[in-house]
Amino acid sequence: MQFLYSIGVFLYGLLLRLAAPFVPKAAAWVAGRRGLLAHIERTLTADPAPRLWMHCASLGEFEQGRPLLEALRQRYPTHKIVLTFFSPSGYEVRQSWPGADYVFYLPLDSARNARRFVAAVRPRLAVFVKYEFWYFYLRELRRQGIPAVAVAAIFRPEQIYFRPWGGFFREILGQLSFIFTQNEASAKLLHDAGLTAVSVAGDPRFDTVAATASAPARALPLVEAFVADGAPVLVAGSTWPEDLPALAPLLRAYAPELRYIVAPHEVSEAHLLAIEAALPGQTVRYSSATPATVAAARLLLIDNVGLLSQLYRFGQFAYLGGAFGAGLHNTLEAAAFGLPVFFGPRYTQFAEAVALVELGCAFSVSSAEELASAFDRLFGDEAARLRVQDRSLHYVHQHAGATKRILAHLTIIN
Repeated sequence: MQFLYSIGVFLYGLLLRLAAPFVPKAAAWVAGRRGLLAHIERTLTADPAPRLWMHCASLGEFEQGRPLLEALRQRYPTHKIVLTFFSPSGYEVRQSWPGADYVFYLPLDSARNARRFVAAVRPRLAVFVKYEFWYFYLRELRRQGIPAVAVAAIFRPEQIYFRPWGGFFREILGQLSFIFTQNEASAKLLHDAGLTAVSVAGDPRFDTVAATASAPARALPLVEAFVADGAPVLVAGSTWPEDLPALAPLLRAYAPELRYIVAPHEVSEAHLLAIEAALPGQTVRYSSATPATVAAARLLLIDNVGLLSQLYRFGQFAYLGGAFGAGLHNTLEAAAFGLPVFFGPRYTQFAEAVALVELGCAFSVSSAEELASAFDRLFGDEAARLRVQDRSLHYVHQHAGATKRILAHLTIIN
């Protein structure tokens, strides 16, 4: 099975190289790995400081691991932080993040790459966030006696780890020194599979969003000018083109009485133009806005990255993108501000989205008609919206504290 795994990883890398001339994300993935190991070795050779390593698949996993990384920085101030990403969507946004001393792509998993990478990084602790448990990296860490832990891990019964033929993949999990899961169901799956170094710690994202919501507001003069007239605001976060057929009719129907802040998942020109077409003549892009133009607009289009978590504080309602496609965006950022959340039908693999729906704080819809109906019920009922706000805030604060629970176990660094 190890041979088949190696072939599969190799073919995955080959496929991305073949796709690179046609797919920008694949091109970024390939370009970022040219000469990567040599670059990592040159960069780290001259630095003798002890190091901690955290790996995140992409930006969402980084946000889950971030509070723990910041806490480790405080606990071990003499250690350098090495942060790696697999996906360009994480690396390109956070390559200059000041909380890490070094930010790299992770080389593709192979025995040779793992040996060179671990020898260059020499981590005292390796942390893998949520998933992406790479066989050769974990094997090399175990061989060298370096503790490797998973945090914010979540598992489902249908995953290959828990299938009768999944022995090799259970062996991958077994290379981890400890696994901190998000929930009891995941811990039970691991225990039933014979893995005992497991504890339920929760999801550190609750710590992040709670801290963001309680922190002093970041000064955003253009957004403040946009909402200055006191009209209710819907913040649409991380939208994709697949969201527009449901979202655009709502934008048009409520244009006279509701303001919209729309932050696309990807700020491609094609997506920006499609959003502008949904509400012609009333849209202004953030990058070219002035206080005068935003005051006259009904839709503020965010054409950069990094603002979304700060924008929810200006809203009364939120629409979260991705659930008409491959994956729902982070619902907790909006819930931390008490906003009722609307999204598409594909959300059941996200535990927090399921919980918010069950609490009546989030609403899954399958069409423009369903979105309009769900929104209508809350838009005209301020008391109901405030009840949602109270339940959302209670849910977020009730589940905070994962970072402290994980840190209580991490007394394993020399």
